[in-house]
Amino acid sequence: MRIIVLSGLSGSGKSVALRMLEDLDYYCIDNIPAALLKPFIAHAVRSPEQTYGRAAVGLDARNSAAEIAIVPQLIDELRRSGIECEVPFLTASDEVLLRRFAETRRSHPMGRRSRDLRTAISLERQLMEPITHAADLVIDTSHLGMHALRDLIAERFGEPRTARLSITFESFGFKQGIPGDADCVFDARSLPNPYWEPTLRALTGRDAAVRRFLEDHSDVARLLDDIVTFVRARIPEYQASNRGYLTVAVGCTGGQHRSVYIVERLAERFAPEHPYVTARHTALLTRAAEPDGGPG
Repeated sequence: MRIIVLSGLSGSGKSVALRMLEDLDYYCIDNIPAALLKPFIAHAVRSPEQTYGRAAVGLDARNSAAEIAIVPQLIDELRRSGIECEVPFLTASDEVLLRRFAETRRSHPMGRRSRDLRTAISLERQLMEPITHAADLVIDTSHLGMHALRDLIAERFGEPRTARLSITFESFGFKQGIPGDADCVFDARSLPNPYWEPTLRALTGRDAAVRRFLEDHSDVARLLDDIVTFVRARIPEYQASNRGYLTVAVGCTGGQHRSVYIVERLAERFAPEHPYVTARHTALLTRAAEPDGGPG
């Protein structure tokens, strides 16, 4: 049996993620009381039907603090009993959550404790801390649209296309935070920054002029080679542990120039060796909406 305990902050995209899991043929239950999680799993394990072979349950802040506090212990018990249990937790920045609630005009689950939305969000973060610490995958949806989140859930929890490892190289900006789904993180901020060249400022690491600028500096090639060496050494370890995916994140200040260039080159290097290699650029998803991308 495989069970996914999906949790996260209100407004972070849990409903979208749970609907995607349902599309992936998981038996899904939303907002189950944490106290009923164990009886449900016991029923699913004893059932002769295949209905519950893959199940996903959503846990949110409508549980009490005492109920949420028992979840990490329950997850440990499930894993010790041989049940494949995964705990993704969805989060987002306060500013993004505030905007989403303003757009949808929904009431916050913690609104009964505080009429102030920002305070309600803070209270929920504190309440959900036990599950946050127990999570083996934290997904920050601040810069993810609905379709990108669905794709990420499908990649993580769908049926493996083959036994081969799926590798995602992801660029990001440190000013926006490190991606929560990263297995390895590398820092490209020590490299020469095209942002300070006026003719390159509005471009990205995908543009030829930026590529030429970075390729004229030997330390860029050295960092790229170092990352390639490190990742190649880790791949057999991930394959030996039956991991279906590996996410390698590379960050610079704004996520526009250096990290994008490095990620594109990494994808090029690894694609001939591994058929399932993708490049994802987190900061570029929101770049058009920002008046000034900042140093990249």
